[in-house]
Amino acid sequence: MNILPTEQSWKVTVDLLSDLKSKGYTIPNALNQDLSMVRSQIGFYKRDPTAPELMQELMKGEMTLTQVQEQLITIAKSEGDAYVEEWEERFKKASQGEKVTDMPKLGSRFIVNAPPGLSSARIILNKPISEERVQEIAEYENVILEFDDDVTIAVYGDRNKVQKALKELGPFFSE
Repeated sequence: MNILPTEQSWKVTVDLLSDLKSKGYTIPNALNQDLSMVRSQIGFYKRDPTAPELMQELMKGEMTLTQVQEQLITIAKSEGDAYVEEWEERFKKASQGEKVTDMPKLGSRFIVNAPPGLSSARIILNKPISEERVQEIAEYENVILEFDDDVTIAVYGDRNKVQKALKELGPFFSE
């Protein structure tokens, strides 16, 4: 499947967040978690674009993405009108399906042998973390976590519990 406009918008949003962080702005951690969740929702949709429930997830992701963009633009206003206009133009082009930026090559792949009836997700971290750190989240959210290797984690469980677990695991992506 080709890159979706939502994916381009997501990447531009991540780029703006990164640029603001590099300029010393404090970005609420919830925005990182929201962006992680949107990325997962895009991935779920791309697995089966014909499934109505996955279309709904993509639409929810798009609404969340818009909210994150609005919050980042509010922060960006401190940099001046030209800066804000530059990013708003990028958002506009991305939402119209234009390629604004290269998408990162994600190491995610389809999860084989997933338990029947359970939703699943695969997470690839920047660097290894101890199993104990994420096991608490698994127990709290009542999901199954399997380490494929030091940086790849598979998450299984009821759909809403997997989503909550992914949101909780979001801070580990930036470590």
